[in-house]
Amino acid sequence: MRISLRWSGVFLALALAGTGACGPSEEHRAALRRAQQLEGELNTMRGERDRLNEQLASLRATSEQMASRLRALGEDVSRLQASNTQTQAELDAARRREEELRRQQQQAEARLATFRQMIGRFRAMIDQGRLRVRIVRGRMVIELPAGILFDSGDARLRREGEEVLRQVAQVLSQIPDRDFLVAGHTDNVQIGRGGRFADNWELSTARAVNVSRFLAQNGVSAERLGSAGYAEFQPANPNDTDQNRALNRRVEIVLMPNINELPDLSSLEGTPAAANAPR
Repeated sequence: MRISLRWSGVFLALALAGTGACGPSEEHRAALRRAQQLEGELNTMRGERDRLNEQLASLRATSEQMASRLRALGEDVSRLQASNTQTQAELDAARRREEELRRQQQQAEARLATFRQMIGRFRAMIDQGRLRVRIVRGRMVIELPAGILFDSGDARLRREGEEVLRQVAQVLSQIPDRDFLVAGHTDNVQIGRGGRFADNWELSTARAVNVSRFLAQNGVSAERLGSAGYAEFQPANPNDTDQNRALNRRVEIVLMPNINELPDLSSLEGTPAAANAPR
């Protein structure tokens, strides 16, 4: 398969972006494989388009020759015209598919460009161990250790945590047309009774809300921020060692996809399931 210079640049940039951790993650490789797949599909559709163009030109030439003969004999040429119409419909469908593949490819390139840009801006903080940047299920996730942001069992931001979040806010405020979900996570150790928070749900949610509020106070549009608490139910690592539990105590800032990056569900409108869905 021919790999364009543009994709070579993408592969090299992604490889360099991954050197801040332990090499390219599986999610980075999955993003590259998807980009390669789109490039391959686009090349295939271009070939199909060219084949159909050649077939259509040949059929038109044959049709014109036969039509001249049949007209001389007084015969009906409607059958050949119908064949031409079918071939044109196939060609139009191939062109539409090609345009869709090109649109998907452009979206993938735009997402990769955004990811590379953010990783570059966060490079110093990554090297200092203040945050990590990961790709999870096709989304970029900025992961901040809870130990930097909060004291144990508390949701009030520490001075060091505020300093880190100010730097994060400077980067996020420069990314246009993106929403962010701030997600709080804990380990599986339950909070003792009599404290400020009833359980890890409340603690993780309060931490996410406080981080969102601080980002909004430091230049990130509040309209682009959401908060959620996941307690211990989405661990990044097994809760089997003190080190892993420390890694699970974290706050994540997730770049949400734009609406035009989501699958088109308009075909479901009017179906019984969609008609009966709660509003």
